[in-house]
Amino acid sequence: MAMQTVALVGAGGKMGCRLTDNLKNSSYKMHYIEVSSVGIDRLEKRGIKVSNADDIIPTADIVILAVPDIYIGKVASEMLSKFKPGAIVVTLDPAAAVGGHLPTRADISYFVSHPTHPSVFNYEEDPKKHFDYFGGITARQAIVCALMQGPEEHYNMGETLATTMYAPVTRAHRITVEQMALLEPGLAETFLGAVMFTMREAMDEVIRKGVPKDAVFDFFMGHINIDLALCFDQIPGGVFSDACYKAIQIGKPLIFKEDWKKVLEPDHVKYQIEVMTKIPKT
Repeated sequence: MAMQTVALVGAGGKMGCRLTDNLKNSSYKMHYIEVSSVGIDRLEKRGIKVSNADDIIPTADIVILAVPDIYIGKVASEMLSKFKPGAIVVTLDPAAAVGGHLPTRADISYFVSHPTHPSVFNYEEDPKKHFDYFGGITARQAIVCALMQGPEEHYNMGETLATTMYAPVTRAHRITVEQMALLEPGLAETFLGAVMFTMREAMDEVIRKGVPKDAVFDFFMGHINIDLALCFDQIPGGVFSDACYKAIQIGKPLIFKEDWKKVLEPDHVKYQIEVMTKIPKT
């Protein structure tokens, strides 16, 4: 197979630079598109020369849109007539796809992929790998992928690219874009983000009540570790104590509303995406 030409749009952004670092020495013929002076400076420090979108987009086999969700629809629409027939357009999360922001064109493919980020149960003996919390540098992570539209062979091409740009990757899960939206924003951001912020607020409240900060931190982090291991079946036969189960039953109705699961309903996830991708008024 001939070398594939890939255009990375937004290459100098925060996520764009992460992808650039993994793709610049890959087997792809890479072109980097960036318009901001800050982004161009970041690329120059990496030894990367910026290409002109009008010259490159019509020749690209794959176009990666590494731009913020609120701008993907605008950028994709502006480039729509320039994509060559059969091109694969890649987005880095499902918001634009599920939110209806990707413009219609039957002769191109839309592929979506997102990293899971390294698991809390991911053991890395090398500390440099262990502390790569985001992933895509040294720590192993999985990815989720979806082919929104296009021929089946384009899924394989998209997954191969995603495995390269999010490396090192342990495995790729094929799902639909609607399922990916349940994962993010639904599960990972709307639900888990809210729970994480509440956990931090609870820790700070105990500190405010006079318990030494270091003692609270050590105690809380240790219990997060063992509680996660027990909840997610990482200790064979491990269970919470009877007293702990009683405490959980006291805490749940005080902390969570009975209808909290609605944040994971597809219609509500679409509402979340609508709010998240709305361009702010200037």
